[in-house]
Amino acid sequence: MALTEERVLEALRTVMDPELGKDLVSLGMVGEVRVEGGRVDLLVNLTTPACPLKGQIEADIKRALAPLGAEEVRVRFGGGVRPPERYALPGVKHVVAVASGKGGVGKSTVTANLALALSREGAKVGLLDADLYGPSQAKMFGLEGMRLKVDQDRRILPLEAHGIKVLSIANIVPPGQALAWRGPILHGTLKQFLQDVNWGELDYLVVDLPPGTGDVQLSLSQLTQVSGGVIVTTPQEVALIDAERAADMFRKLQVPVLGVLENMSAFLCPHCGKPTPIFGEGGGKRLAERLQTRFLGEVPLTLALRESGDKGVPILVQDPEGEEAQAFLRAARELAAALSVQTFLTLPMV
Repeated sequence: MALTEERVLEALRTVMDPELGKDLVSLGMVGEVRVEGGRVDLLVNLTTPACPLKGQIEADIKRALAPLGAEEVRVRFGGGVRPPERYALPGVKHVVAVASGKGGVGKSTVTANLALALSREGAKVGLLDADLYGPSQAKMFGLEGMRLKVDQDRRILPLEAHGIKVLSIANIVPPGQALAWRGPILHGTLKQFLQDVNWGELDYLVVDLPPGTGDVQLSLSQLTQVSGGVIVTTPQEVALIDAERAADMFRKLQVPVLGVLENMSAFLCPHCGKPTPIFGEGGGKRLAERLQTRFLGEVPLTLALRESGDKGVPILVQDPEGEEAQAFLRAARELAAALSVQTFLTLPMV
């Protein structure tokens, strides 16, 4: 039988999206199909540009089309981040909150590099520094000393660095000034940062939460629809205790926990490259198993990673091919996949 578009589509009904558990045709992911002799050209529109399973999907497609006599199969991937039924904010599809429950585990470093990794994978990303008592994102993105401006509608314009829109209280108050604010002022400030800002069109607004489980966390859940949360921890038990509290906070606020990322999994010697697990081993993975959520991976502790934050040039920019940057890219793909599944499960069936 001749190789036709109809036969190709029928064969693709046997190819499942590994995350969503339904076939590509039923999900509406098959776009353009062109058949020329024994050659097939396909466009597959993914539910997120950061899909970690592109290779598996492509291999499954070629395997399904081989019995039809396809001599050459070329797969192109397209598509964008699938929006929820209701946008989190005007123009913003998803708000993703990053929490740790305690300080000192590198949460802000993780947040900055996850945002950059999502951007590198093709998403439009903004970063809100909601750690109002200890803002650090302006420093990490090299934006210290820059002042925020407003547009013609008196809405705040985020600053931009490395392709990310960044908003931090550090670009409003003088350096070193302490903010002795009570809950109502924190709530009002966060409300302004969410609702009176011209974020433009974003796939993800990544929020760097302060340590603990207090006013800012509660206000965020009241002021916008948070699509999901990420838990950052080190492997040690002391960090895991507070990380589990942060996860419990998300669940009490009805925010899905998208995954756990283990930071400082091992110190990599700058001279010999040997890993030393100074904070223990496997804690993040054990926590993910207890929480029944996705393990986003491990990020090593290196001198370059620490220096990159201090210099205002995150490791994804400074050394995108390095081990640390690749770990963040893998984590971002897992996060995007988790959010894609979460969105698919909550959208009404048509």
